[in-house]
Amino acid sequence: MSVREFPLPDLGEGLTESEIVAWRVAVGDRIELNQVVADVETAKAVVEIPSPFAGVVTALHAEPGDTVDVGSPLFSCETGEAGVDAAAPAPASSAEPAGAAGPSAREGSGPALVGYGAAAEHGSARRARPGLGRAALLEPAAEAGRAPAAPAAPAAAPAAAPAAAPAAPAAPGERPAERPRSTPPVRKLARDLGVDLERLAGTGERGLITRDDVEAAAAAGGAGPASAPAASAPAPAGEAPAAPALARPAAEPLGEERIPIRGVRKHTAAAMVESAFTAPHVTEFLTVDVTRSMRALERFREAPEFEGVRVTPLALVAKAVCLAARRTPELNSRWDEQAQEIVRFDGVNLGIAAATERGLVVPNVKRADALGLPGLAHAIGELAATARAGRSTPADLAGGTMTITNIGVFGIDAGTPILNPGEAAILAMGAVRRTPWEHRGRVALREVMTLSLSFDHRLVDGAQGSRFLADVGRMLEDPAAALAMM
Repeated sequence: MSVREFPLPDLGEGLTESEIVAWRVAVGDRIELNQVVADVETAKAVVEIPSPFAGVVTALHAEPGDTVDVGSPLFSCETGEAGVDAAAPAPASSAEPAGAAGPSAREGSGPALVGYGAAAEHGSARRARPGLGRAALLEPAAEAGRAPAAPAAPAAAPAAAPAAAPAAPAAPGERPAERPRSTPPVRKLARDLGVDLERLAGTGERGLITRDDVEAAAAAGGAGPASAPAASAPAPAGEAPAAPALARPAAEPLGEERIPIRGVRKHTAAAMVESAFTAPHVTEFLTVDVTRSMRALERFREAPEFEGVRVTPLALVAKAVCLAARRTPELNSRWDEQAQEIVRFDGVNLGIAAATERGLVVPNVKRADALGLPGLAHAIGELAATARAGRSTPADLAGGTMTITNIGVFGIDAGTPILNPGEAAILAMGAVRRTPWEHRGRVALREVMTLSLSFDHRLVDGAQGSRFLADVGRMLEDPAAALAMM
């Protein structure tokens, strides 16, 4: 029998760390080859991690919410039993030089999933104590690799106790007490406020130490949950109490919430700073009468070609962008700083910005310019649904050449969108509003939309950006104009 340690692999995105979203297994579980053991969040997507060998899980080296460096231990598995170790180690990834002493060679961790990055130094993973995973959270008495034994004595104190006495030192030969259960943000709050979690009894579910417990302990001097507030002192003799309507609130510091910057938010922040301070942005605006496009949408929805497809104004704008890019290819390009070259693409991988619970992601429709309107509408619908479900893959998010962001769904008319790094243009489409508008020499209520185009002025001259935006606007104002641009 042997225990094999599986390090976090390089997921092929050039990233150096990932955050544990959820464990699919617990200590003591028997797992099979290629069974998914964890969901991890990179800066781009949530990725499922399969096991490269079979066996029994002996330790989980991080908690959900912890960040683990590539090459640092993720979980350990006992694999030497008869009929358990189903996977023989595979050859090293072709991306790894022959004879390289990578984590797989050093640890004997089996076949690489995507390819390993550089080995992290010992102890470099930013994680919780080894072995604390789902099983440890739900069953504190469980030991790694076997079912929990019956308790030798009753629990020392119920979880609902208002305060806990200072922890007594463990007797000789006795296992040290488990670290107090809390979440990473609560532990950080405790460090910031100088509260010793060892002295607290959690009031949350199953004894979890909550933010309220820490704040109450801080108010009481850090020793434990605050006691009940003392009764108000009586006013001095001869002094009338202040009228309630005129009483000023106590000068207490404002409460604050600290949210760790991780995953998509961390990647988005870095990308936007890089883009804003690297590419010289120019933004142009165009307000167009899209009444005829909205009427065309109604007809499309009844056409057999669109059966089962939700066709939206976004699909019309996307088609117009693809057609306009053929006439002005400068907007479908990127700047290669190292080679000092402008790279133009022969097709459009059209990014669609999507607001999700994880933050803003921009998956893209590959070869969107080659799709007809029904196919493009269907692809956009699938892409958005996948993004909202948090299942966009790294491949979905990579390789975009230009982007559309639909701020109109929030009731916004216009903005100055920031370019996706490596792209030359991004178009923001505003809300469609019924607005008094000059039409055929008279003022009438028309459906009107504002388009906002930001472009990289290193790649795109003002005339080129203006021509592209005018083409998109002309096709939305008169859908028949698209035929002249095909």
